[in-house]
Amino acid sequence: MDARPLFQSLQALAEDNASFFQRSGTESGRRFAAAFAALREHGRRLEPALRHFARLYHRFDLDEATPGNGYRSLVQTARCCLAHAVHKSRYVAAHRRSVFFRAGHNVAELEAYCAALAQLRALLCLAQRLLAHNRPGCLFPPEEDGLSELVLREYSTMHNGCFYGRCLGFQFAPSIRPFLQTIAIGLVSFGENYKRNDMGLGVAAGSLFTSGKFAIDPELRGDEFERLTQNLDVHFWKSFWNLTETELLASVASMTATQVGVCRALTVPPEPLELPLAADPSVTVTIAPPVAHTGPGPIHMRLLSYQLREGQDSAALSALTRAEGPRAPLRWWRGPPLPPSPALLVHFHGGGFVAQTSRSHEPYLRGWARELGAPILSVDYALAPEAPFPRALEECFYAYCWALRNCRLLGSTAQRVCLAGDSAGGNLCLTVSMRAAAVGVQAPDGIMAAYPVTLVQAAASPSRLLTLLDPLLPLGVLCKCLSAYAGGVSGAGGHEGLVGGRWGCRVTGLAGGHEGLGGAGWHGGGSW
Repeated sequence: MDARPLFQSLQALAEDNASFFQRSGTESGRRFAAAFAALREHGRRLEPALRHFARLYHRFDLDEATPGNGYRSLVQTARCCLAHAVHKSRYVAAHRRSVFFRAGHNVAELEAYCAALAQLRALLCLAQRLLAHNRPGCLFPPEEDGLSELVLREYSTMHNGCFYGRCLGFQFAPSIRPFLQTIAIGLVSFGENYKRNDMGLGVAAGSLFTSGKFAIDPELRGDEFERLTQNLDVHFWKSFWNLTETELLASVASMTATQVGVCRALTVPPEPLELPLAADPSVTVTIAPPVAHTGPGPIHMRLLSYQLREGQDSAALSALTRAEGPRAPLRWWRGPPLPPSPALLVHFHGGGFVAQTSRSHEPYLRGWARELGAPILSVDYALAPEAPFPRALEECFYAYCWALRNCRLLGSTAQRVCLAGDSAGGNLCLTVSMRAAAVGVQAPDGIMAAYPVTLVQAAASPSRLLTLLDPLLPLGVLCKCLSAYAGGVSGAGGHEGLVGGRWGCRVTGLAGGHEGLGGAGWHGGGSW
């Protein structure tokens, strides 16, 4: 894509508008003139930088059919910000003489995009350092040269408040920006009312009364967002993300979701399991229950099935069912149970290893159960920081093995087993699969890992730089979650089996990933 017309438009509009407002002599006129002068300078500096990246970023694509990597994303984000600045400049040029022209609002918008472009220029400078050191196809610099530490240290001094005010979500489609603004306003309002020992709907209700000022003052919202992401600990994020766990919100989500024939909360006792080896079914291996940190304890799961199948109404499964408020385990299904499904989906929820449960993710899991026609077992693994690594991995692996051993109770023959998870859950999908292969039991036939955590390392990369303007999970928040999961260890590790990415801790890894390729897909053999 040729960016020259974009820069030419920006320069022409900036010069015309600056010349017009310089003659006004008013305070707003001086602000407009300064903003357009800054836009002109940003455009002049950005054009050669983006041209340089455009000549080289194809070297980091996975292959010719996959034109995507962090450098491309960074360049596209800068172009998108420039396009918004051009659009606003055209609007000002067309309406600046109108009596209905809102000078204060429009100059504030231009100043916000100037601030965003200044930070993007700084990101591009850091990315140029990486580009100079990275080998073609390698998005991370060599560990021994210390460049990652230098880049991340400079990165930590940058300000991201400008990306959460008037410019929030500029890099996304217009249809998603209202949603992101709602999330941001809710977050900063919740943060203002947050108290460590006062959580739940009380804080949420108080947040409603303070959200108005953050809606009408984008600069205040951006400053508060930056403060929260830099200063508040993991307990704040756990509280905010767990709002969906409250009885009221969970009940509303349940009522609006797809109705299923079976929705049971299960508690499985920690007992050793005997499973056959995949290579030689005549030989068995013993799977010990989870013991890390807190010793043996029950594992909590949730079984969902659109149709009632054989085994799901058995006394053995009923003995494992735990009460969950007024919700009945069986819904609308009438008639005899169907035969077991040949497929089984084992799900690990996201939440940064620190928050949420299967109940938070139940609405879309119900839709999956209907469309797949297969039972879904969602695992409520123990959460950090109370239960750091490797407790979650141990519980998820045990739950997977228990599902293989007791598939008939779940309404499946487990001929085809898939693991699914998002974010932290995607990490657990990968590590459970690796542990299954290492132990020698049946490996999953497929993995659906959505935006999974795939590399835990304090290493700079172009996509990591883009977390400065991530509207949902800035790098500082991700580092807090990973530090909690890793038991407070930062910058060093040695935990075999902990696979992760987008975080900030170096850990002995078992898998990696190609940054910028997306994150959802099937891996492994078999199909549904």
